[in-house]
Amino acid sequence: MKTMFLAISFAIGCLFITAVKEPPATAINGLLDTSGMTSNVANVESSSYGKTKAGAEVTLYTCRNAGGSTMKLIDYGATVVALEVPDRQGKLGNVLLTCPDIAGFEACTMYFNCSVGRYCNRIAKGKFSLDGKEYTLATNNAPNHLHGGTKGFDKVMWKAEPFEATGAVGVTFKYESKDGEEGYPGNVSAKVTYTLTDKNEFIIEFRATTDKATPVNLTNHNYWNLAGSGTIREHELKLNSGRYLPVDATAIPTGEMTAVSGTPFDFSDFTAIGKRLNDVGGTPIGYDHCYVVDGEAGRLRPAATVRDPQSGRKMEIHTTEPGVQFYSGNFLDGTDISGNYAQYSGFCLETQHFPDSPNRPEWPNTILKPGEQYFHKTVHKFSAE
Repeated sequence: MKTMFLAISFAIGCLFITAVKEPPATAINGLLDTSGMTSNVANVESSSYGKTKAGAEVTLYTCRNAGGSTMKLIDYGATVVALEVPDRQGKLGNVLLTCPDIAGFEACTMYFNCSVGRYCNRIAKGKFSLDGKEYTLATNNAPNHLHGGTKGFDKVMWKAEPFEATGAVGVTFKYESKDGEEGYPGNVSAKVTYTLTDKNEFIIEFRATTDKATPVNLTNHNYWNLAGSGTIREHELKLNSGRYLPVDATAIPTGEMTAVSGTPFDFSDFTAIGKRLNDVGGTPIGYDHCYVVDGEAGRLRPAATVRDPQSGRKMEIHTTEPGVQFYSGNFLDGTDISGNYAQYSGFCLETQHFPDSPNRPEWPNTILKPGEQYFHKTVHKFSAE
């Protein structure tokens, strides 16, 4: 009976395919309604951020909204360098783990705040079959493939197009991924737009097209710390999810969708991240699991809320994606590969399709085909209390 129930649930999920219809740009569930925004136009400034080891010039884009909140981006990895928003006293502070320069970002192997692809999260044993052909990818997270491979979207230079508009400011980054890159089929045109609104909404929109069927699963890998320092153990998290995906010893989903009720994975109400951290297990100990977001995938809906008692900052996340990967910074170790941040200094809430979906045809589809457009939108709304 349980098997039949899961099969039906998975079949329903498969109705949502990667090529979702893009909502209108002017307003989505009221979150992007510009009618109440100030008439002041925010600004974008560009400056040098040095050179990569390969000699590529990196540009820093500093985007400020009318209230003074600031978003800083670089074209290496389409990466967010900083996001400064007010606390309950109105004091601005950076809520992201970051690196001091491009050398720091290149040395870091923890995917700090970058755009991840062609396929974020893990693919089991670095293999999948598509249209009768088996593809082999890098097993850079042995024995599995992780976050696009040895040189994924996080390690390449993107073309940047900054923009300013009434009530919003940001940068659109574009990247052309060639057929065969990191073992994936098809030429993929990828685009990500980062927007900061005057309502302190941090918005991420991914789009992609292809000339050959290929897996596509894009996400942003921001490491959050709403206090700006210390660990995130006291941050209170609420997830709009009644189920999560259990994983095996290599962090690959087992294929089940398990109810969170009565488990250490239950964040259906605000709970300190550190409260049940030691009960989760793992090596190292901590959360690194995908949650099934309640509601209809493809529609912008609540996924998570986080609040920090120390600063009063609150972050509400809405997404079109079927899942969100909650990661509690388990692998941060205080060295340069972790940006010198200690374990549990930051957490990630990566909105995405499920891990290993190319090998799970019963799960929401991640195969993008010619003529379709991949679209993924996530909104982070900041406030203080």
